[in-house]
Amino acid sequence: MFSPNDVYVEELYYQYLRDPNSVSPEWQEYFRTYAAHPPQQRNGKQSIVPTPSIAPNFGGVGSETAPAGSPRAMPLTEIKRQLLAGEQAEPLSGIRERIAENMTRSLAVPTATSVRDIPIKVLEENRLLINDFLSSRGKQKLSYTHIIAWAIVRALRKYPQLNDSCIAAEDGKYYRIHRPSINIGLALDTVRSDGTRVLVVPSIKAAETLTFAEFVEHYNELIEKARRGKLSVEDLAGATVTLTNPGMIGTVMSMPRLMEGQGLIIATGSIDYPAEFSAVMPEVLVTLAVSKVMTVTSTYDHRIIQGAESGEFLQYLEHLLKGEGNFYDQIFAALKIPLEPYRWTVDNRLNPFGPQEKEEQLEKETLVNKLINAYRVRGHISADINPLGYEAFHYPELQLSYYGLTVWDLDREFDTGGLGGVKRAPLREILRMLRKTYCGHIGIEYMHIQSPEQKFWIQEYVESTRFERTFTPEERQRIYRKLMEAEMLESFINTKFIGAKRFSIEGSEAFIPTLDYVLGCASRAGLKGAVLGMAHRGRLNVLVNIMGKQPEKLFNEFEGIFDGDSVLGSGDVKYHLGSQAIYRAPDGKDISVVLAPNPSHLEAVNPVVEGMARALCDEFGDRTYSTVLPILVHGDAAFAGQGVVQETLNLSRLRGYRTGGTIHIIINNQIGFTTSPEDGRSTPYASGIAKFLQVPILHVNGDDPEACIAAAQFAFEYRQRFGDDVVIDIYGYRKYGHNEGDDPTATQPLLYRAIRQHQPVRQLYRDRLFAEGVLTPEEEEHLSTDYHALLAAAFDRRKEARTEQQQPVQLSASVHGPVSTGVPVETLQMIGERLTTTPAGFNLHPKVGDELKRRRQQVQSPQSQVSWGMAEALAFGSLLLEHRPVRLTGQDSQRGTFNHRQAVLHDYQTDSIYIPLNHIAPEQERIHIYNSPLSEYAVLGYEYGYSTIRTRGLTLWEAQFGDFANGAQIVIDQFISSGEEKWGQVSNLVLLLPHGYDGQGPEHSSARLERYLQLCAEENMIVCYLTTPAQLFHALRRQVHAPWRKPLILLTPKGYLRKVSSPLEELATGAFYEVFDDAQIPDPATVERVLLVSGMFYYELEAARSARGLDSRVAIVRIEQLYPLAMEQLRQIIDRYPNARDIVWVQEEPQNMGAWQYMFPHLIALAPHRRICYVGRPAAASPATGSFLVHNQEQEAVLASAFDKLEPVFDCSAR
Repeated sequence: MFSPNDVYVEELYYQYLRDPNSVSPEWQEYFRTYAAHPPQQRNGKQSIVPTPSIAPNFGGVGSETAPAGSPRAMPLTEIKRQLLAGEQAEPLSGIRERIAENMTRSLAVPTATSVRDIPIKVLEENRLLINDFLSSRGKQKLSYTHIIAWAIVRALRKYPQLNDSCIAAEDGKYYRIHRPSINIGLALDTVRSDGTRVLVVPSIKAAETLTFAEFVEHYNELIEKARRGKLSVEDLAGATVTLTNPGMIGTVMSMPRLMEGQGLIIATGSIDYPAEFSAVMPEVLVTLAVSKVMTVTSTYDHRIIQGAESGEFLQYLEHLLKGEGNFYDQIFAALKIPLEPYRWTVDNRLNPFGPQEKEEQLEKETLVNKLINAYRVRGHISADINPLGYEAFHYPELQLSYYGLTVWDLDREFDTGGLGGVKRAPLREILRMLRKTYCGHIGIEYMHIQSPEQKFWIQEYVESTRFERTFTPEERQRIYRKLMEAEMLESFINTKFIGAKRFSIEGSEAFIPTLDYVLGCASRAGLKGAVLGMAHRGRLNVLVNIMGKQPEKLFNEFEGIFDGDSVLGSGDVKYHLGSQAIYRAPDGKDISVVLAPNPSHLEAVNPVVEGMARALCDEFGDRTYSTVLPILVHGDAAFAGQGVVQETLNLSRLRGYRTGGTIHIIINNQIGFTTSPEDGRSTPYASGIAKFLQVPILHVNGDDPEACIAAAQFAFEYRQRFGDDVVIDIYGYRKYGHNEGDDPTATQPLLYRAIRQHQPVRQLYRDRLFAEGVLTPEEEEHLSTDYHALLAAAFDRRKEARTEQQQPVQLSASVHGPVSTGVPVETLQMIGERLTTTPAGFNLHPKVGDELKRRRQQVQSPQSQVSWGMAEALAFGSLLLEHRPVRLTGQDSQRGTFNHRQAVLHDYQTDSIYIPLNHIAPEQERIHIYNSPLSEYAVLGYEYGYSTIRTRGLTLWEAQFGDFANGAQIVIDQFISSGEEKWGQVSNLVLLLPHGYDGQGPEHSSARLERYLQLCAEENMIVCYLTTPAQLFHALRRQVHAPWRKPLILLTPKGYLRKVSSPLEELATGAFYEVFDDAQIPDPATVERVLLVSGMFYYELEAARSARGLDSRVAIVRIEQLYPLAMEQLRQIIDRYPNARDIVWVQEEPQNMGAWQYMFPHLIALAPHRRICYVGRPAAASPATGSFLVHNQEQEAVLASAFDKLEPVFDCSAR
């Protein structure tokens, strides 16, 4: 059997004879088999090498009988005799002779040909669309032939009989060979080494079983093998149908020869407008909706295929190429193109032969503008942002058909509204610009922003740049180096500490160069610092590759040995630790960076970082609050799931909390532990909650680090221009489970199958740089070798770097030591005068004016009685004069929930404000006092972060009621009470918690004192329940003047705010007292019972004692500071009452609340030979009753019990 591949095979055979090793082993084996059975001689020559075929070798095939209808062979003498003058007879040899023989033998096959002109408008436009998509992804483009060949395969599935062939047997009968598979041959014109051209027809086997993507892969592989002369025996065997494309060289139509063994050959002509339109102006062609056409011929074996079958086949082929049968939809789906393909339709112009009607023109212009707007609003939905390829899909509002536009409108020009700086453009170009801008590796959401200035700035930025940035080779090499460092550090740790938790960044390594770029922008912009907050994933990588932590210290931490500079106290796990460093950008500019320590409570660090940034701005004197950059790194599940995210976002534009714009980066693993996104959020994106803030949100493909950098550049420029937040949502994946010891395949098998098959971003980017000549394999190997050597050397040095494990810090100064907090009377009087003076013409509210008059009287003399609110104001004012800044926030804190503060005065007529505390003296510090939003969690976290930076001043947070503070319990538990012990992070934050039982119900009575006391240990914080304004004054000043820094939990009064007072001289000459003995006892020996109490309940006990005439028999001792408890001082006081048999703890709270559980063991230690008694409400599930009547009854019962006969809880005297 002869074949068009004969010539190619014979050439290989001659090459094999010269040097067997010059051909592949497969061809060597084939030619050895051929040599063992040489063919017969023909006309004195050896016949050509038989081409491999999977067709059966029926008898008679290949016989020397000339085919019917072939030209008669003439004697050579006759040929020469007939030559005219000047003519020569040149014998054909080699390849040319073989071609002549093949063509002659093809005459044995009786053929017929069907011809059809097919309009290819839809094919052309969809191919452009496909190639725009593929090129944007760095993939190889498709030729027309890719799609036409696939259409032929689809058509043969509908008409399988055209895939058959006909064979003549020795018995004189013809046999129809039914082919089980479609093996489509591709006629390829190849160039030999000597410049001559050879036709080969390799085939794609079983094409009907392939997806289009697989078909393209096989097609491209054959083309490449043919180009390199590497086609195999199998490649050249068994074509059942052939496609040839002479149209590539301009041929309009061709009727190729059908080779024996096939039943069909398809030829495609050139693609152009019909000849009759060749001189028509392009504008007219567009107006008339004239399509280019392609002539397709179907040459078939007429013995088994009839003309009608061939005609139907071509008709169906036309339908497919027009898009019927979901032809292009399936192609787009196979290539994961998130767009709807163009479809064939009739042009809908009203009058194509005349000028376009104005109304019709305006309507289409309007429709195109709607389409443009739709891309601005919804383009991100079709963006290629998911490395795993799951997210993108086509959206109706982004399709032409949604607006009644057709494929014929693509060549027509429309007004763009200035899109990308272009006034008018063909619709095709408009769509291309829109897709490049909004549907690439970055999908941006910004049309929800109401500010026209911000929205139009974003629109101009993204449409003019299309997020395309020209990187220098040095920049790209740095990006790669950061990717390499990120991946190699994780890999190194994994090999040295197998199975250890590290919460690796693998799968989202692009985050590291993104963060590196943001910090570089900050340094180049001259910012003074950056504060970074992030959870555990990727934290170790940031510490080493961004913050510059020595790897050997990290390796020591994996072995349980922490460096003294990294941690104080008992420490924390390595992936919670913070750090401070000087970051140096590539241009040599520096910026100070703080990585805040964090607990495992995801997102809890967010407000802490914001507070730290604000405090640094205040320290730098930056009233714009923009010179320190907060960067918050989130997890996708946590960003959507943790309420503190919303609370923190809400702070961003509030004048008391703004920090000049935060850059948020979501490391989007597309999973939360084992929870899939569909179970973890109700929004399409993890970033959905951020839209309420009306900030731009950029979704970025983490497999494209340059896109991540482009998003970071946009984010920084936007932040600098508008002082607003930006969210970058980097789509990646998590290589391992939640931690390295977790197996995620049990719960997400398909996801992790895709992850296992996915190339890492470092490899993808490396190959890209190789292909573009930016990096050579030798340079890359040098980089990776050097970094691995650095890590290995650090690992070997780790023992040298070890120090003894850090012991808990022991403070040199005792928390119980005296602290000088008095202020001269004259200074207090001056402060009081300034605080009660307003500018001329300032219209005070009458009630506020009366309050200021009363306060002025409170500083008239040393014996003047100072109220609670005035004592606080004097403490603030005195600190400000001492150049100690004060910051106070909370709900209603400017006025005070109970009208006791009035720190910010409002003009009753104009609503202008005046803050007397900021007008005491010219050189004073300022007080920053703000009403907070209705939030506890974020606001308290913010103030804690602020206080860790500005420890030279006083930072306070006031709860509206102490009951509400548990809305910030995570901050109290994970930061305030334990931050110093875990991270060495000190704070002198003051929590003002209104507390007291006055009948206001279960949510307005208790600050949950017991919870704070339960958290107390190792002198971690101070808990006070004070009884006098003077104590408040000294407690607040002690927070600043003490040699230590500790958080202060201060339970403050409500109803007693105006009932208690202290002489002014106690503020001047006194100090803070941790315990008050009973000064009213004339003779301690007469005391039979000692009541211990804390807080304002003291005054009710004192009144009840007097009413019962027990002033000399019952002593009331006030414990002002519950923790740390002044044990020695308290023991001395109790010892003063030798005859007091009962030591009674009295409280308003139920027995399972308040300080009783905390005090009980201390009382046993303090009174070893006495009876320990409890007086208070019985244990209860709720802190207080909701009935005022019941409250009064309970209060009276508690007071009565304090003086009645008591049964001891513990009788030490009986031991």
